[in-house]
Amino acid sequence: MRRPGVVLTALTVVYILNFLDRQLLGILAKPIQDELQITDGQLGLIGGLYFAMFYCFIAIPVGWLADRTNRVGVLSIACGIWSAATIACGLARTYPQLVVARMAVGFGEAGGVPPSYALITDTFPAGKRGFAFGIFNLGPPIGAALGIALGATIAAVFDWRDAFIAIGVVGLITATALPFLIPEPKRGATDEMDVDSKPEAAPFWTTVRAFFANPVLTLAALGSGATQFVTYGLGNFAVLFLMREKGMTLSEIAFWYALAIIVGMGGGMIASGKLIDRLSRRSRTTFATAPAASLAVAAPFYLGFVWAPSWELALGLLTIVMFFNYFYLSCSITLVQEEVSPNQRVLAGALLLLVMNFIGLGLGPTWVGAASDWFAARGSIANSLQLALYTLTPFYAIAIALFVMLARAIRSADMRLHKNTLAHESEG
Repeated sequence: MRRPGVVLTALTVVYILNFLDRQLLGILAKPIQDELQITDGQLGLIGGLYFAMFYCFIAIPVGWLADRTNRVGVLSIACGIWSAATIACGLARTYPQLVVARMAVGFGEAGGVPPSYALITDTFPAGKRGFAFGIFNLGPPIGAALGIALGATIAAVFDWRDAFIAIGVVGLITATALPFLIPEPKRGATDEMDVDSKPEAAPFWTTVRAFFANPVLTLAALGSGATQFVTYGLGNFAVLFLMREKGMTLSEIAFWYALAIIVGMGGGMIASGKLIDRLSRRSRTTFATAPAASLAVAAPFYLGFVWAPSWELALGLLTIVMFFNYFYLSCSITLVQEEVSPNQRVLAGALLLLVMNFIGLGLGPTWVGAASDWFAARGSIANSLQLALYTLTPFYAIAIALFVMLARAIRSADMRLHKNTLAHESEG
């Protein structure tokens, strides 16, 4: 078996490509809007609901398949599909063609993350998984930063279409190389069990019912979804907002916004991974209290970002926002993966993604785009996106409340487990 570091690096590279392809639409929104003559609302639908319809729901059968077959193979095929679809985005000549191509990207990306969650869990033991997921979750900030730096640069020098095509080709090459880089680990290899005995495949509907019947898993998914409503609603329109209403140029975006992503989001991923590995050994409620506290810190800085009169101040505040906005991700992923049995991990990861991405990715950008069109139609054309981004603020409070409820659910579950253990010991 390859060293854990090699496996984690390869999976992180695939995740970088996954997120890079996903974010290109938001990064290149201005030139795409100018050429195809689409509104903020149409842009929100492409990056939100239309994309999520495939990304969220296809992940469930893909998770079921990967729990029964070769997870590395599923990941490789998925990477090939979304990369080919990214090339198709660059070839689109009309809005409907771009919609179909983006749906195909979502179809492919549905098979990217859930198998990776399970592969990491079967490569790293408990106590090291939080940091491993923190490294893996550098995929979004690095992917977004590279997308901004490369996509904006290619678009500025050549054309926005060339950015989609070039990055799609890189993905196809990576998909071909993946099976040679990552061996398929045994399921449950890092758990306290006999790894020579192959665990039976978990029944599909039993796993689904068990997931939604468990308040810990359900609240983790809902809290993450409410958080992603903010992060995706903001992320899909941040570049357009900074260019159209704050005055940034594409060249400035390529450097300064990419730097903010790396420092803010990347730093938050690393810090949260280390924090939960250390504190969750004392109490599992850390998986809920850490994101609740970080979101409470982020909210006032978010309001400052939207209000800021200059792009320099806005970008500085946004860096702080991104640092604290993403504590939830490593927490929720690690909690869900440790809460289920090894033969349920891919499907459980897919169910987590279904809930949080349908709420966040599907509805967040759709909401912001529709709100911007609504404000523009009522006379606020110059600052319609600013007003639309203000409407995301209540979702900070909703997410914090859900994570507080999750902390209580974890505490209750642990108390029940402790009582049951004492009862069994007394009977013995």
